[in-house]
Amino acid sequence: MPEIIQTKVYRLDELTAAAKQQARAWFREGSLDDFWFEFIYDDFERICGMLGVELDTRPVRVYGGGQRRKPCIWFSGFWSQGDGACFEGRYRYAGNAVRRIREYAPVDSELHQIADTLQAIQRRNFYRLSATIAHRGRYFHEQTMAIAVSRDSANGQDMTRDAEDTVTETLRDLARWLYRQLEREFDYQTSDAAVDEAIAINQYTFTEAGRRFG
Repeated sequence: MPEIIQTKVYRLDELTAAAKQQARAWFREGSLDDFWFEFIYDDFERICGMLGVELDTRPVRVYGGGQRRKPCIWFSGFWSQGDGACFEGRYRYAGNAVRRIREYAPVDSELHQIADTLQAIQRRNFYRLSATIAHRGRYFHEQTMAIAVSRDSANGQDMTRDAEDTVTETLRDLARWLYRQLEREFDYQTSDAAVDEAIAINQYTFTEAGRRFG
């Protein structure tokens, strides 16, 4: 026959240190949804547009059976040596990129350096450089980006000797920058402070050992 079993439950702040860690581990296992990085991607798209990078897109299914276009951005992380981020698209000179980046991200010296470097190499090549960016292989980091640089010249003038390496490495720097933003956001969302706040807001309760109750 049915039995009534009484169990004493605790809020997170009532648990021991060890039990709190157990409760946090439970929350971290399923706390991040599949879209936790979407606003990082949105920010990256805006920055790419300022720098002259047009990201490729791909179709993805949405709830309800439709489709939408998503930028070709990928990452893996955040614990292995081969982790990183990469993207696909095309690059060409964008006027006012240096000014626009500084207005958009006034304290981000890494982005400033990327914009400055692209501006300088374009100036030496009369603003005629362009590049295609494609992903190669099954890993996702800046070195998996195959970057082909060219110069548009009516008289066939070649690019400067440093142009290809400079554009390639600077676009890879942009991928490295993206990965650092993703890593920083992941670290924040899984930090003890953020997890504790989310548990408190949702009013989760736990057993004395820190196991989720209910």
